[in-house]
Amino acid sequence: MADTITIFFFVAMIISTLMLTFFAARKTKITEDFYAAGGKISAFQNALALVGDFVSASSFLGFTGLIAVNGFDGLIYPLMGLMGWPLVLFLVAETLRNLGKYTFADAVAFRMRPIPIRIAAAISSMMCTLFYLLAQMVGAGYLIQLIFGIPYVTAEIIVGAVMIIYVLFGGMIATTWVQMTKAVLLMIGAFILTYLVWSKVGWNPFELTHKAVEIYGDDILAPGKLYSNSWDLVSLGLAFMFGTAGLPHILMRFYTVPDKTAARKSAFYATAMIGLIYLLTFFLGFGAMVYVGRDVIANFDKGGNMAALLLAQALGGPTLLGYIAAVAFATILAVVAGLTLSGAATISHDIWVGVIRKKTLKKGEEVKVAKIATIVLGVVSILLGIIFQGQNVAVLVGLAFSIAASSNFPALVLSTYWKRATTQGVVASMVVGGLSSVTLIGVSPTVMIDILHCESCWFPFKNPGVFTIPASFVLGIVVSLLTKDKEAETKYQTLCKRMSN
Repeated sequence: MADTITIFFFVAMIISTLMLTFFAARKTKITEDFYAAGGKISAFQNALALVGDFVSASSFLGFTGLIAVNGFDGLIYPLMGLMGWPLVLFLVAETLRNLGKYTFADAVAFRMRPIPIRIAAAISSMMCTLFYLLAQMVGAGYLIQLIFGIPYVTAEIIVGAVMIIYVLFGGMIATTWVQMTKAVLLMIGAFILTYLVWSKVGWNPFELTHKAVEIYGDDILAPGKLYSNSWDLVSLGLAFMFGTAGLPHILMRFYTVPDKTAARKSAFYATAMIGLIYLLTFFLGFGAMVYVGRDVIANFDKGGNMAALLLAQALGGPTLLGYIAAVAFATILAVVAGLTLSGAATISHDIWVGVIRKKTLKKGEEVKVAKIATIVLGVVSILLGIIFQGQNVAVLVGLAFSIAASSNFPALVLSTYWKRATTQGVVASMVVGGLSSVTLIGVSPTVMIDILHCESCWFPFKNPGVFTIPASFVLGIVVSLLTKDKEAETKYQTLCKRMSN
């Protein structure tokens, strides 16, 4: 149950973010404001928002827990998560800003036939968004249940309602401000915890690992606890690396800056800040291992997700625990707001405007549809969060990254960097990448053994990225070579000029 200090931090966090939404609503007047904050977000502000969008509660809490429970091997996940950002910096940021308007599909459809591209991109993007959103909702339910002792279903409704308010009234402006606030608070909390851990070992980080080895033995510095199969590890790395550059809610953020230079700078700043946060999780994980204890952490949650909170309680008492818990909650709200806005944009801009209404759109109709989609997505996310109670959130996040890596990223690369790419090839790449990811994860050990408790599984790898990503690229190339698309080839020169401006 929560104490007075924890309740204070939670209430203050919700009130302050709702106030931000109120002020943002006054600035959200046109379609561009709702989707892209009018393109007026600075590079540094967008970098903070990217941090708020990408470093979810499952990242901060989950990565710290993985290190605390598995030792040095737990660093695999934060390192893999960081690997994708150089691709975002060099291949994606400027491309999205120059070619698109609001969504990932805008850039892919720039020189292709728009209707089949938008349909395929919308399906792929919605699958990524829903799985990622579902993971955050399940995590949020358990966090609120743990802190306040309220029923899980009630916790899901609270999170969903606040998320709908953020997006419905404030759009991208409110979402950006919430993400920026959360990123700053998260970094402050991580620095405070790291400061307390370092002060315990005389400011010598090597002493921290030495203490861990004294307690648990040399095995905590050895690899192989999480992934004994090297191909599984390669597959995970590919999914994280290319998936980061294909997540719809991350790609959408590059439309909020004024030009391609700001897009590139924001990706660079975000890479540095995310790398710093992930570096700090190493010290927090080993700190929790030494000053909380692996058995204590495992008693709360076998996955170790409460390690950072328990470390805050051990080193800073109820005040720091309340602050870190409130920041974790703000982290979830920021991410789900970004995901919901991305999903609403996919439905309203890509499907309703790009496929159904086309040129017959009435004034204000697109934003109205986006707001209706926001409410629907909010309700659906609450229901899914309740239905999937008790499921492994890592599976859901992994599936989102796998779909993004196998479907969205190949389509973006082929359509923007290969002159010979055709509409048929890009659509085939997206469809096969998305369907193969969902199918293979469904028959993997993660689902069949860990969740369904079957004795065996049909697919031996936990993540299918090593198969689905090459398959998506190869199929897209083969189909493009077997088909012709004169319009796409003609517009390639226009695309090159637009990208160079």
